[in-house]
Amino acid sequence: MTMPSIWMIGDVQGCCNALDDLLAKPEIAGDTDANFWFAGDLVNRGPHSLTTLRRIMSMEDRSVAILGNHDLHLLAVAAGVRRPGKNDTLLDVLDAPDSQEIIDWLRWRPLAHYAHGHLMVHAGVLAKWDITKTLQLAYEVETALRSNNWQKTLQKMYGNEPSRWNEDHTGGKRLRVIINALTRMRMCTTKGRMVLPIKAAPGQRVDGLVPWFDVPDRATRDITVVFGHWSTLGLVMRSDVICLDTGCVWGGHLTAVRMQDRQVVQVSCKQNADPLAD
Repeated sequence: MTMPSIWMIGDVQGCCNALDDLLAKPEIAGDTDANFWFAGDLVNRGPHSLTTLRRIMSMEDRSVAILGNHDLHLLAVAAGVRRPGKNDTLLDVLDAPDSQEIIDWLRWRPLAHYAHGHLMVHAGVLAKWDITKTLQLAYEVETALRSNNWQKTLQKMYGNEPSRWNEDHTGGKRLRVIINALTRMRMCTTKGRMVLPIKAAPGQRVDGLVPWFDVPDRATRDITVVFGHWSTLGLVMRSDVICLDTGCVWGGHLTAVRMQDRQVVQVSCKQNADPLAD
């Protein structure tokens, strides 16, 4: 029996019209038994966060959606831990009559998903973590977000330190390192320390730093890590990594890649946010 196709889709960020256009492309619409993996940042900055969530929720029986940093931010705002930012587009979710149902659905999404030799996370994986360790640590955060005290987890989420993994980390420090790696990381030192404030684009890299996936001796180099989060990096297709964030919300493209043969399908997107805005 042939395995159904799996289409892996980059950061939607509330651009539901682009998502609808992508799903309507003949290559995808005609693949009627396909499953879908969403690389996180389902919401925010685009105009239709609520519609996007409802669309992806309606696909739940054949999709997996990973939590990204914007999705966690929505949870933090809903929990009263953070105030909405001036460029956020989350009020339609927060004001929806089914807001609580949507927030609860979001709390139960994974931070990492692995199948068929492909690991999907939103941002990256620290070099010391192999596939088993990555899934174990993601599950620690997932369990905390699904608990009755999930709001307290989000209170501990913010901050750039610690910047490296230590097995002895506990409590908020431990959760923060895991969340930062899986949902925020881009650049690291060659020894694997996260440098979170740096968002350098290709050609503008800072001396002594490398993309997280080029840290020497990365423990996940023998599988394919699929991620988004890095729009200035754009589409990257290597045997060990696939980057899917092609700047949909900034007026770039929304991208889908079929796992089985790496066929790429893209739609052009209307610019809904200014990449230079705060």
